[in-house]
Amino acid sequence: MKGSLAQVWRKVQGCGDWEGLVSPSLHPLLREEIVRYGELVSACYKAFELDSSSSRYLSCKYGKGSMFEEVGMGGSGYDVTRYVYVTAPDIMTSIPSGSCRGRWVGYVAVASDDMTDRLGRRDILVTFRGTVTSQEWVANLMSSLTPARLDPGDPRPEVQVESGFLGLYTSNECGGSRFGLESCREQLLCEISRLLRKYKGEEVSISIAGHSMGSSLAHLLAYDISELGLNHRAPSSTVPVTVFSYGGPRVGNLGFKQRCEELGVKVLRVVNVHDPVTKLPGVFLNENFRVLGNYELPWSCSCYSHVGVEVLLDFLDVKNPSCVHDLDAYISLVRCPREEGIIHEDGVVGNIFERVMSNVVGNFELCRLRRAASGMVDQFLVQSQGAEFLMDNNFLGWMNCLALYMLM
Repeated sequence: MKGSLAQVWRKVQGCGDWEGLVSPSLHPLLREEIVRYGELVSACYKAFELDSSSSRYLSCKYGKGSMFEEVGMGGSGYDVTRYVYVTAPDIMTSIPSGSCRGRWVGYVAVASDDMTDRLGRRDILVTFRGTVTSQEWVANLMSSLTPARLDPGDPRPEVQVESGFLGLYTSNECGGSRFGLESCREQLLCEISRLLRKYKGEEVSISIAGHSMGSSLAHLLAYDISELGLNHRAPSSTVPVTVFSYGGPRVGNLGFKQRCEELGVKVLRVVNVHDPVTKLPGVFLNENFRVLGNYELPWSCSCYSHVGVEVLLDFLDVKNPSCVHDLDAYISLVRCPREEGIIHEDGVVGNIFERVMSNVVGNFELCRLRRAASGMVDQFLVQSQGAEFLMDNNFLGWMNCLALYMLM
């Protein structure tokens, strides 16, 4: 592929499913874009306020006009147009009673005029951070598949997504919030619709980038925009929608994957082979466990499935196992690839997965998680004496518990 980014941007955004741009090696332009979008996601972490004594606790430390400058990205080429908040009832245990339960999860931005000239189009950007508490991850990964039903005119019950992620995307804030929150979904669809109207006379793209849990929200938003047809301009004109996923989990079933492909949603997944988050949910029931020979297994419709094209990385530092899921580590290795991504240390022994998970789940006591997951698995085994459990919607939730128990 020859030419400047402004000339070939559609291919870099996934037109042609990145054929010839990922394998046998990353094309330089695509590499630069993966790094650039990753850094735009990292701004979410740098700007997120975790000091409980701050008046901006669980929000962004800075105003929209100064956020990029404050995090050292004044030359990003984007202007923030809206901050995005998400709620997760029943799992926000670290928030004092009576206070706002909305958490800042990312932002919507639009390319400046100068950046538009460089990119070859007006880029509407949405970024999402990942989880910052273990409660969020445990609640999400101990859930099950549920129909997305984001288009009321065509609910498509066969399109199923992980219910924890869907809840984060669609749940409304309780009354009394200082932010006056709508659901994450409502905030995003409203702002994206406004920007599409504003730039209706220009060449436009929608780029959605997320890390970890933020990747799941990116998937859901991309699907939602496309299913509702918000990116349709004329009978033969469609605004491309592209997801850049970093260390993201599976989001839905095969029906979700197939529908995303039908709608033209493009997903580029940057994955570290040692990152346990990318194996969940669906450690057991996933796209690799749908058929046996030529026989399609009865639970195939309930198997989780990754969406899109994979960019595979290989890095592990046994001295700091949590780096396997670290966004900065992802970005660094894409920017400066090395022949061997696994860093070993002589004399270090032990369960790497346990050390990784102990970092992923933060301050949770592993023994408490083991007991909780074990109890749920025991309950599952009691309830599953008949073969009909294989078709139950709760089956995937129990399998997630079992997977979490085994990883720990």
